[in-house]
Amino acid sequence: MPSATLHYIYDPLCGWCYAAAPLLEAASQLIPIRLHGGGMMTGTRRQKITPAWRDYVRPQDQQIGKATGQHFGKAYLDGLLEDELAVLDSGPPTAAILAAEELGGIGLEMLAQLHKAHYVQGRRIADEQVLVEIAQATGLNRMPFLTSLRAISTARLEAHFMESRRLLSASGGTGFPTFLLERDSVFQRLNHAQFLGRPADWREALTTNLPLIESAAVGTRIGCGPDGCLV
Repeated sequence: MPSATLHYIYDPLCGWCYAAAPLLEAASQLIPIRLHGGGMMTGTRRQKITPAWRDYVRPQDQQIGKATGQHFGKAYLDGLLEDELAVLDSGPPTAAILAAEELGGIGLEMLAQLHKAHYVQGRRIADEQVLVEIAQATGLNRMPFLTSLRAISTARLEAHFMESRRLLSASGGTGFPTFLLERDSVFQRLNHAQFLGRPADWREALTTNLPLIESAAVGTRIGCGPDGCLV
């Protein structure tokens, strides 16, 4: 797709973004991707694991697994979701993605590794040490990453969230994930929901049937809202 960019508005703690991860990977093989973290669980919206939270997310995780085949690991289901000391905070992992992109152009890989760490390995991806370990596993050096992570967290992160939400609002998107195709400075929202669990069909549609995807985008309601999840 010459002179086109795919903008991806997401949150690292959005289960439906995990559902869409295979679509993001397929699209990245065809077109440049720009990531826009939405800050779903930041500030007063940060969430501790509680019995009410478990009851809230488990049915959605089950729906995601059934619809897409995405794997939720035992360490997540029986570990992290039972860890009432864990804090769910979108800020640090989003900063880690920005740092990985800044240092090595590997924001997409960092997002994929964060998904694996959270939903499969059941790790606390808001913890700085966990983020450093994941960064090192992707090949980034500890100290440059840590310096960039801290600088982004204190100086740039809120501005990034505000810009992502401005883009979401301007596009008419309802939440995360949202895919926007930009061509010649024109943004069009894509209906990814019909392709969940079907990355090969999504890839084919992106190359051969894009106008149909665009026209069908309005009304998609599977995903997480700016301040939580909706189905």
